[in-house]
Amino acid sequence: MTTPTNTSPTTSPTMDLIVRHCTLPDGRTDIDIGVQAGRIVAVQPALAAKGAEEVDAEGMLVAPPFVDAHFHMDSTLSYGLPRVNESGTLLEGIALWGELKPLLTQDAIVERALAYCDWAAARGLLAIRSHVDICDPRLLATEALLHVREKVKPYIDLQLVAFPQDGVLRANGGKGAKENLVRALDMGVDVVGGIPHFERTMAEGAESVRWLCELAAERGLRVDMHCDESDDPLSRHIESLAYETQRTGLNGRVNGSHLTSMHSMDNYYVSKLLPLMREAGVSAIANPLINITLQGRHDTYPKRRGMTRVPEMLAAGIDVAFGQDCCMDPWYSLGSGDMLEVAHMGLHVGQMTSQNAMRQCFDAVTVTPAKILGLEGYGLEVGCNADMVLLHARSASEAIRLRAARLKVWRRGALIASTPKADAVLNLAGRPASVSVLAAR
Repeated sequence: MTTPTNTSPTTSPTMDLIVRHCTLPDGRTDIDIGVQAGRIVAVQPALAAKGAEEVDAEGMLVAPPFVDAHFHMDSTLSYGLPRVNESGTLLEGIALWGELKPLLTQDAIVERALAYCDWAAARGLLAIRSHVDICDPRLLATEALLHVREKVKPYIDLQLVAFPQDGVLRANGGKGAKENLVRALDMGVDVVGGIPHFERTMAEGAESVRWLCELAAERGLRVDMHCDESDDPLSRHIESLAYETQRTGLNGRVNGSHLTSMHSMDNYYVSKLLPLMREAGVSAIANPLINITLQGRHDTYPKRRGMTRVPEMLAAGIDVAFGQDCCMDPWYSLGSGDMLEVAHMGLHVGQMTSQNAMRQCFDAVTVTPAKILGLEGYGLEVGCNADMVLLHARSASEAIRLRAARLKVWRRGALIASTPKADAVLNLAGRPASVSVLAAR
């Protein structure tokens, strides 16, 4: 992350690009953004310089690119292969993925992943952290996504997590998964992953957290674990993760993904847990679309929402991001790479409807996941990379409300995607010829 700096007028008479009359996510209006050599060099009202190219934002929102802090690119767009998840449960999805793995080819994984990255770029999603299953000793998916990472590098920052989907101790009776994970890291995978709640016992889950954190500390890597993705309030591996984070000196480099058991925990225990997470600097990633779909499947009524305690963690000073998680795969039949759809669901499930809370939901798909991923040069400050999205909305909350069209998407100051406004033509007697979904001024 680039440290915010005070903006000042540029002395350059000509810039590569100037986007004028922007509204920014922090509420500033009528701001001009100047770009030179792929970086932002000015953010101020009434920029006096000229641009080789100038774009009038007309008061619309300009934001840094969307960031998905939790995704599974090795399985994306595989829906229906070899069959459909009929129960809709997490466990059937895992079993179905186990059926699909022997049928996978590198070419198919690469083709589907690149197609998804096309969707992502079109929607201004320019940074993705993807977990990649390393339990297959062929490391087929690892090799495929390392290739994809290089292929999309000019327009998407793809960060890979070595993820033992079947449990680093449980997979193959505890044989091979550790070695596979180390091999994947040696091949260039960026982050250490885990899934302690899927190990055979609570004790083995805690042991997996210990070993994985020690491995990450030895290698100077970040950690991102699927943690307590369960309706069981006694699944408390996040406590172990916070402890091991501090013991191994990984403070600020560790994330717990899902944390859905926290939804069912008693309030007294959570009042102890949240300060532990904050003290260790452990961040959290909720996946609203998937959590609301997979969790609570064994409930009748009332039926639990399943998403973790996002507002409470934010109030405790814990960094919380939202992830897409899945898109048309064994776990989820929908999805489109639209992080505003993710924020929209998170807002509703978390009942985050105040003005500040809606802004936090926008942050949860932009600046907060960028911080969790450790992205350099991210933001709309002088010195940041000129990666920007012009949205057909006048504020962050309106962008979420409308899942706003991405009018223009820039990467290092170069236009890489554009979408028309979402205005509709009407043919109604006595009514306007067209209608905009934007709120009246």
